[in-house]
Amino acid sequence: SGYLNLAADAAHNFTDGLALGAAFWGGPARGTLTALSVLLHELPHELGDMAMLLRAGCSKGQAMLLQLLTALAALAGAACSLLAEGSGTGAISGILPFTAGGFIYLGTVSVLPEILRDSGPGQALLQLLALLAGVAMMLLIA
Repeated sequence: SGYLNLAADAAHNFTDGLALGAAFWGGPARGTLTALSVLLHELPHELGDMAMLLRAGCSKGQAMLLQLLTALAALAGAACSLLAEGSGTGAISGILPFTAGGFIYLGTVSVLPEILRDSGPGQALLQLLALLAGVAMMLLIA
């Protein structure tokens, strides 16, 4: 499970890098806001991955090194995104919807069912309100 998590984390980090690179096309303010959003998202995500690697039998040093290696996929994604900027509007108009679709897919297919499985109606309502607040923040930033 540790190696499978590493592969998934590398793919996830690559799409984060794509989103970051594409966000900076829209200007430094949009890129900075996106970078801050990704940072706030990645802190708990990487801590969870670290715990999973430790549970899979890695030492702390090995787990940190493996996490660093998966983070390099974000640099590769950002480089691909920034290099695609000069290739025309087709690349530009494809990267942001691709990364946004990946985030929406993860949220609706894997996260929401897990959240709703063990919660009562009150907790489900709070989680739905939190999801809507997140969408409202995205609209405000946009």
